[in-house]
Amino acid sequence: MTQVARPGTSADRDDARGLAARVRLGKIFAPVPSEFLLIASTALLLTVFGLVMVLSATSATAAANGEGPYDTVLRQGMFALVGVPAMFIISRFPLGFWKKIAWPALIVTTVFQLLVFTPLGVENDGNRNWILIAGQNIQPSEFLKLSLALWAGIILSRKEKLLRLWKHVFIPLVPVTALVIATVMAGHDLGTAMILFLVVLGALFFSGVRLRIFILPLILSVIAVGVLVLTSERRMSQVASLFDRDNVDCYYAAGGCWQQLHAVWGMASGGVFGLGLGNSREKYGWLPAASNDYIFAIVGEELGLIGCAVVLALFALLAVGAFHVIRKTNDPFVRIVSGAIVVWIIGQALINVGVVLRVFPVLGVPLPFMSQGGTSLVSVLLACGVLLAFARTLPAPGVQTPATMRGRVAR
Repeated sequence: MTQVARPGTSADRDDARGLAARVRLGKIFAPVPSEFLLIASTALLLTVFGLVMVLSATSATAAANGEGPYDTVLRQGMFALVGVPAMFIISRFPLGFWKKIAWPALIVTTVFQLLVFTPLGVENDGNRNWILIAGQNIQPSEFLKLSLALWAGIILSRKEKLLRLWKHVFIPLVPVTALVIATVMAGHDLGTAMILFLVVLGALFFSGVRLRIFILPLILSVIAVGVLVLTSERRMSQVASLFDRDNVDCYYAAGGCWQQLHAVWGMASGGVFGLGLGNSREKYGWLPAASNDYIFAIVGEELGLIGCAVVLALFALLAVGAFHVIRKTNDPFVRIVSGAIVVWIIGQALINVGVVLRVFPVLGVPLPFMSQGGTSLVSVLLACGVLLAFARTLPAPGVQTPATMRGRVAR
């Protein structure tokens, strides 16, 4: 006779283990939200687009500098090979991990930033904001952007019900933020300091603070930037170059507006369809930072208005994915950090494009994903990894969230 397995026997335990294994595999291979796919795909496309443009901007002139034509893009590619897998790995980290790591991450990155004032520090064009490790220039302040977003998120989310009072909004947010930004400004890097201002302002805005409370730190930020500009002769000359467009110094390499002028000329010569990939003329010594802060000018010259529109459309799609996360989440921490990250990336992109178009003075702010600079590339890919981790926490389609329910009641 065939024996029937009783409850609690080894057969039942084997069935239970098999069921648990199937559940775990189901979680691994479960379909990801559309926000995840949108953010991941745009980040990858921008990274690949950036590598192509860095190759185009550097390969032709590398021989004159005694380098191989592919040396620069290979170095940038190495950072991409680190950043892209890291983006997908950290996208698997649970939400609790990001809440626990917020304080330690800010402390570690701030200490890392202080290394620029040690013998490892490197100064370039009046800014001391890099360190040299194993032959590579690393910009520690790039990692401050993400850690500051995470820290502001955990502080403001824990005080969500107290944000009607200004003292709970300002303490400890303003003193700690001022200290962090001071470590960057000590190296005279106003561009990065402005992006850190944007990160905190974005966190405040998406935390839901009252408008009158939000306006005060906004005014303080504007005053701080104004004071920093007025107290620096170099920054004042850069601002003045925007209004003195007939200055003859612009036609000489030693002039302060040489690059701005040639960036505009490059964009204008590209027209609608561009001169063709690799056919830029400005990159041959006329635009010294062609692969760095002025990579967008090379895009405009070689790929024309269409190429520029594609780049801006990709950034817009990235913002759409992030705003969907903000709208659908139930967690204030996710909403605040996602808002700070999207304000950082999109704000920095708009500032860079504004500099290229000679709307803003030169600030030394790279175009996210695309400008040459390994630290900048890795930092934005890690930020996208955080957004992807948050996208995984979104409720399944059809599940009502508090935000959705409030919207239906309002209608």
